[in-house]
Amino acid sequence: MGEFLNSMEWYYINRGKDITPSMSFRGKSKSDFEKWHRELKAKLLELLGEFPEKVPPQPDKLGEEDCEDFIREKYTIATEKHMRLPLYLLRPKNILPGEKVPGVLCCHGHGPFGKDSVAGLTFHQSEREKDIREYNYNYGEQMAKRGYITICPDFRPFGERVAYTEPYPHLDKCNIYFIKGLLLGEVLLTKNIHDAKCVLDFLLTQEEVDPEKIGCMGLSFGGTMTTYISALDDRIKAADIICYLTTTRHSAIKTSNVCGSQFVPHLYKYADVADIAGLIAPRPLLVESGVNDTCFKFESAREAHEKLKRIYRAAGAEDKLEFDIFLGEHSFAGNKAFLFFDIYLNKQEFMQ
Repeated sequence: MGEFLNSMEWYYINRGKDITPSMSFRGKSKSDFEKWHRELKAKLLELLGEFPEKVPPQPDKLGEEDCEDFIREKYTIATEKHMRLPLYLLRPKNILPGEKVPGVLCCHGHGPFGKDSVAGLTFHQSEREKDIREYNYNYGEQMAKRGYITICPDFRPFGERVAYTEPYPHLDKCNIYFIKGLLLGEVLLTKNIHDAKCVLDFLLTQEEVDPEKIGCMGLSFGGTMTTYISALDDRIKAADIICYLTTTRHSAIKTSNVCGSQFVPHLYKYADVADIAGLIAPRPLLVESGVNDTCFKFESAREAHEKLKRIYRAAGAEDKLEFDIFLGEHSFAGNKAFLFFDIYLNKQEFMQ
């Protein structure tokens, strides 16, 4: 027996079939890529709308913890009027005096704990330990143990930004804050991209960080953030999008795997998810996709993979696009990520 569709679902599924994003990549040559890249990036910035005005970061260090291989420091920084952002900075202990090391922005996904799980914090609480175990979620901690300075912020509206609560228990807080922002002429994702840029600014004030060796990685919503900040900020030299790359038709139109924190108004009229990821080209990009992912289904991920391959091929950077397709669920696989970042951020010959 077929699945029942009410008239609203029927409408959007069929309306989605009618749309072909007008600026989706269709070229073949490097000149095609360069023209497309320039025009789509400009259109994306237009759709995201006005960015907040930056304010002095006024970092406030709240404390630090010795974690054997690294020091975990906690800060808040100002990102705009009326807003401060909490973050963890994980600083490896084996950095030599005067040495410059790579830095990685580690973006969290949905869930109650925000940055904490990514930075490896459990406070000996079983639900936090389960969160890390289930998603292999502490990639900020794992990268710090490998010698990278990692920075793990809370994005809006997660973690400490909402005091670890569900402010609207029977509603999706992402959608509520997205609507509140639209009423004020703001887009929630735009605010988070702005915050990510401010976090990068703060990371680059650390004297041990090499400004030419900055990476970004994130799972799920963290993959959304990795996609957009890497597409729009050239300071990111290598990126790992984890269990996010998909198609709009599958994730947002055919199903409801979308929320206000991941949404750019009118985007699908112009581009699909793989097009935005393609703006990262020709810089190195790793895409992780779980064959058994029940959040971002693999069949839509594979469709996005093929489009991304065409973009990187036209950019002359096919050798800088890698995939980690693993037999697992929605999680950080970590099969290729460490070597990927070691090659593109640590070895001088790859930075020529």
